[in-house]
Amino acid sequence: MPRLLPALLALLCFGPPPPAPRAALAEAAAEPEEPWCPYKVRPEGSASGRLCFRRPALGFQCAARSCRAHRSPGGALVANVLRNGSVLLQWAPPRPGFGLRGFALNCSWDGTYTRFPCDSVELGAACRDYLLPEAHGSVRYRLCLQPRYAAPRPAPPAHCVEFRVEPAAMRDIVVAMTAVGGSICVMLVFICLLVAYITENLMSPAAPRRA
Repeated sequence: MPRLLPALLALLCFGPPPPAPRAALAEAAAEPEEPWCPYKVRPEGSASGRLCFRRPALGFQCAARSCRAHRSPGGALVANVLRNGSVLLQWAPPRPGFGLRGFALNCSWDGTYTRFPCDSVELGAACRDYLLPEAHGSVRYRLCLQPRYAAPRPAPPAHCVEFRVEPAAMRDIVVAMTAVGGSICVMLVFICLLVAYITENLMSPAAPRRA
């Protein structure tokens, strides 16, 4: 009881703490929490995988200088190939969403004589994107995303997208050529201005003097 006496006296003197503003409470209630994306990567030839979680890349836009977008027929699945070799997959929520259990992502790439499978990925129903951290250069990939529904509803057809990743050496060459091309353009503009100045001021005939 002696320990509670100072707290009671302070409460009587200063009163209860002021309530939180209604605007702040409404703003906090209006902001939904970003759902985590559970996924499981199954290596080729393995029936099990480790469960992982990732945050969705909300608001991502593919910039023309550092990204190239490839769309599936119908545009439901988009593969954003980034300059660093990674690929960000994005898809819209399927309709209808009732009974959706998740997604199955299947990957394959073309070899010299045959097509090789990649690691398959199982994603939760809240997932709307997935990042392939590194893709092989100069290889044509085919990625197919298939929604999974609870029985007895059958699975709809998968959405597939194909793309090719430029090799790292080619990306460096393109960047270097872009930089050199910009420097050459600046030099040409400077030379044109210099020639125009010389033509206008030094090579024009002098005006005749009056007697």
